[in-house]
Amino acid sequence: MIIHVIAVGTKMPGWVTEGVNEYQRRMPAECQLKFVELPLGQRVKSKNIKQAMQQEEKSILAAIPANAYVIAMEVKAKIWSTETLSEKMQDWMQSGKDIALLVGGPDGMTPACLNKANEIWSLSNLTLPHPLVRIVLAEQLYRALMIIKNHPYHKS
Repeated sequence: MIIHVIAVGTKMPGWVTEGVNEYQRRMPAECQLKFVELPLGQRVKSKNIKQAMQQEEKSILAAIPANAYVIAMEVKAKIWSTETLSEKMQDWMQSGKDIALLVGGPDGMTPACLNKANEIWSLSNLTLPHPLVRIVLAEQLYRALMIIKNHPYHKS
């Protein structure tokens, strides 16, 4: 299974790239973690936020792999515990489908992106900067997999 994290925003700081790379490296071959970075929609005086989000929508929808199980990351959605994520991850692995996790831009995602999702998930009620979301997401996916494998990482 491949987990595709489709995220709006490019040019992440070095510490983000290093953190994400560390968890990608740790993931076993049967559960790869790939990040797809998409450009932000143009936010200039001549275009409103809605137009920028529509640009992002096109990029996000085009990046979703065929037949993937889609999960949209949305602040106002239900929060999952690490154990719940682990249970869901086990189901995803058994389904044989790839996973697409959608992370929108600074203004969120359009209804079309949210409607494409099979599930909607929130990492936290806290407002997290997008670079930090990438690292937290990578770490939690790794942690959930370690729970499935009964590895001591979760308990350390």
